[in-house]
Amino acid sequence: MIRVENLTRTYGDLKAVDQVSFQIRQGEIVGLLGHNGAGKTTIMKMLTGYLEPTSGSIEIDGLDIATRRSEVQRRIGYLPENDPLYPEMNVIDYLDYAAALHAVPEAERAQRIREAIRRTDLEAKACEAIGTLSKGYRQRVGVAQAILHEPRLLILDEPTNGLDPTQVQQMRELIRSLAEHSTVILSTHILQEVQAICNRVIIIRNGQKALDSGIDELQAGKRLLVALDAAPDQAMEPLAEITGVTSVESLSSGGPGHRYALSLGGEEDPFATAPLVARRAASEGWNLYSLQPERRDLEEIFGEISARGGV
Repeated sequence: MIRVENLTRTYGDLKAVDQVSFQIRQGEIVGLLGHNGAGKTTIMKMLTGYLEPTSGSIEIDGLDIATRRSEVQRRIGYLPENDPLYPEMNVIDYLDYAAALHAVPEAERAQRIREAIRRTDLEAKACEAIGTLSKGYRQRVGVAQAILHEPRLLILDEPTNGLDPTQVQQMRELIRSLAEHSTVILSTHILQEVQAICNRVIIIRNGQKALDSGIDELQAGKRLLVALDAAPDQAMEPLAEITGVTSVESLSSGGPGHRYALSLGGEEDPFATAPLVARRAASEGWNLYSLQPERRDLEEIFGEISARGGV
């Protein structure tokens, strides 16, 4: 669907984006994550064709954006961070105007507008002036204009910026529904949005790609967490003898029994090692209260990447 190779954008001596490469498959929901100023919006603008790269290439649906820009842009729906809405227009008139800009055939516009209003749950606000709408509904209008032409790729830049918690939840549900028909790239600096919506994350740091990973793979730690009724002086050595366990750490108590973190070798699967731990506990006569792979929080991972250098 998308192939980006060595994408670079400079402004004088400043490299806003520096040799970024990635591929995105059809149907993925990808979070582009980074602090403000990391280069996310610059990448979005280059993907949509609004900004030319200094060097590198972008292909969308096998089309090179440098030579077939108009064809590529017809495949893209874009919600910029500051959506250029016209407050004096009502929702239907604005969407009709946006449909004309998207070159939606006149005979199809009414149906496309009805469908976009339905999918973004704007029926109750369709005849109201955009300037009278709440921030959440204005964001919905922005999404509606982005999907009028049924794009294969939907790019959303900070779609929950400024929304209250209820509006954020509604926008998340809307994005999930849109992903049934389009590949989605979600650019944000809010960790919770990526964790709640996306199945993959690309982290940008100082204009460079710092990480590209599936969310599940990223959050799966290489440790097993186990709670036993055996004190550390009894349990530490037997646990360390289990095949695949490289070290054992005694954790502070947070429930019944004593808690331990078992670090595993690089190729070890926590789910394959877990039965060995259970069998050892049984053979030692310990009560086993819990046994599960560690799940790492995206905030922790982002913090680790940030600690390598300024983001």
